[in-house]
Amino acid sequence: MSNYKRIHFIGVGGIGMSGLARLYLHEGAVVSGSDRALSDLTRALEAEGVTFFAEQSAENITNDIDLVVYTEAMSKDHPEMTAARALGVPMMNYFEALGAVANEYYLIAVAGTHGKTTTTAMLIDIFEQAGLDPTAIVGSLRSSTGKNYRAGKSKYFIVEACEYKRDFLSLNPDVLVITNIEPEHLDYYHDLADIQSAFTELATKVPAEGAIIASVRDANVAPVLEGVAATVIDYKDSVDLVSPMKQPGLHNRFNAAAARAAATFCGVAEGVAGQATSEFAGTWRRFEYKGELQGAPIYDDYAHHPTELAATMAGARELYPDKNLVVVFQPHLYSRTAEQFDGFVAELSKGDQVILTHVYDARDTGGGVTGERLAVAVKEKNPNTEYFEKFDDIVANLKETIIKDDVVLVVGAGDVSSVATNLTKHF
Repeated sequence: MSNYKRIHFIGVGGIGMSGLARLYLHEGAVVSGSDRALSDLTRALEAEGVTFFAEQSAENITNDIDLVVYTEAMSKDHPEMTAARALGVPMMNYFEALGAVANEYYLIAVAGTHGKTTTTAMLIDIFEQAGLDPTAIVGSLRSSTGKNYRAGKSKYFIVEACEYKRDFLSLNPDVLVITNIEPEHLDYYHDLADIQSAFTELATKVPAEGAIIASVRDANVAPVLEGVAATVIDYKDSVDLVSPMKQPGLHNRFNAAAARAAATFCGVAEGVAGQATSEFAGTWRRFEYKGELQGAPIYDDYAHHPTELAATMAGARELYPDKNLVVVFQPHLYSRTAEQFDGFVAELSKGDQVILTHVYDARDTGGGVTGERLAVAVKEKNPNTEYFEKFDDIVANLKETIIKDDVVLVVGAGDVSSVATNLTKHF
């Protein structure tokens, strides 16, 4: 990568891309980037030395740029990508550019349908506490530092590895964590077997002296582990169901067990790993406490799949067993809403009060089912369900109805997090 002195990131305001931009900035590159709007992340990047363009246009691409990095969310006819092709500027997607650096390290990759971000952040905490000084990129902001990138000086690199479009195959992990595998990203994959084939290909990359941390008894994971060269360690053998954790829920205990198993394989003392996970403070938009409204705690969470929604709601019930659970949910992608429709209905209907809103169309722009149709189906099971098209109407409704006996979960991978912010901005 030493040949790339000037690098431009399309979609630099994204949580993963901003971390990668910080990595290349730290490596000494001149970094620029564009996105559709200003945000706290883009402002922070500008303060750190990134040249930011708030409009995405062909004019942002000049012939002195050595590399353009893009996300898979970008259309192939995006004006900046079109300009890069016309000028002959090399292009890489996010994971290709990440792997170009990360593969030079002793790489610990955290993959899986759910729990990747939290498990990755836990691993970073463990390695820090053990004095192992890792370099790391995580798909969120760690609550302990407010950062999604950590510049380290040791041989270790810890990274979150997403399966979408098989992108994680750009990585060559020495230690691979597989938290779980479920049907997801079916706008790309054909079915579960197709997803498993991608994980199998990644697992076979782990060398014989490396390790794969996974649940060997999980029916969706077991076929992926057949014939691998690496040592396989079942993290569920060490799940701690007793010791207190700051982050509630059985799913977080599984995440912690996976992180501890990976760390102990790398030589971290079990006591150090256990202490770090018990003190883990969480990450941005993963059951993130935002404040209170009229005595009711407000949480913001990124969950966008029925399994994640169930885990988040269960965590809230564990922490607040006597409170009324108010769930504000924004579906993410028309395709996912259609594919997982019955699962969303089943989990959302378990809330004491449910509020739904429009679908966040990150990659697909129409078709499938709408948020309003999902609300109608949920209301058939739970009459205490409402639909609001606009976030301002949700905020106004909750400000009038919320009492101290409630706990509010604002959930979804889109921009619904602004509801939690607006509910608590004076807290």
